[in-house]
Amino acid sequence: MNTPPTLARCASLRAAPYRLLPGAAAAAVLALAAGCTSYVSRGIGDDGRAAEVVFPDVRRDATQPEGIFPNLDNLRAVGAGLNKDQLYDLLGRPHFREGLVAVREWDYVFNFRSGGGVTTCQYKVIFDKDDLARSFHWQPAGCAAIIAGAAAAPPAPAGPAAAASERHFRLAADALFAFDGIELQPEGRREIARLASRLTGTRYERIEVVGHTDRLGGPAYNQRLSEKRAEAVRGALVAQGIAPSRVMASGRGGTQPVVQCERSVQRALIACLAPNRRVDIVVDASADAPR
Repeated sequence: MNTPPTLARCASLRAAPYRLLPGAAAAAVLALAAGCTSYVSRGIGDDGRAAEVVFPDVRRDATQPEGIFPNLDNLRAVGAGLNKDQLYDLLGRPHFREGLVAVREWDYVFNFRSGGGVTTCQYKVIFDKDDLARSFHWQPAGCAAIIAGAAAAPPAPAGPAAAASERHFRLAADALFAFDGIELQPEGRREIARLASRLTGTRYERIEVVGHTDRLGGPAYNQRLSEKRAEAVRGALVAQGIAPSRVMASGRGGTQPVVQCERSVQRALIACLAPNRRVDIVVDASADAPR
């Protein structure tokens, strides 16, 4: 059976080695390929949220239907405010035929080892009008619990301490603060309010807020920046009703990166290092602790 010209054109565009093309040519190929997709979520707003989230058919539409085993640290570093270059550095190219330019969603197929077997999940990122990642979706929805469990699992301690329960949360600093800034942005305050709401009713002994920076800048400056950002997040949590005596803030500067980047262009390097600019929140939960 002959392939219709439009489908043949789309197939050739999707197969194009765009990473090897000059910048303008690659952009042109990707922009054309972006128009080939027939599966998009419905009613995507400027804020990067869809009225109806639609997942593509893996067997029919995936370019990598077997999926991949993602780097869990990279996956946990994904958050609101990342641009497409940053997402690409963390997760690689999407596994379907969306294209990479002029599209509002990327889809992936991820495999996770759990319960002695392998669980396969679909993961969708939806972008706002400025091509920043804003909403994240799993199919089946229960796949989110796999990641949450992996994120919350601390290194196994020895002895009775193994019974302690901790919950870990990671917030992208670029979604909380302006670049190199220490004042929380409105969206950052809303993100912390959502986190505080999740903690309502939780019994915990302490909450540790730890700020991190990238490696750019001097160590002393980065240390102070990470501390000030951690204090800002602590203050916002307290403003949401979290007991001040149970929230501790500290900074690690750029000493604990989650990604390594070697880029010669400053702008590209800043974008690549975004996952290192973060605030980690560890909740030491206990059934015996007061709320």
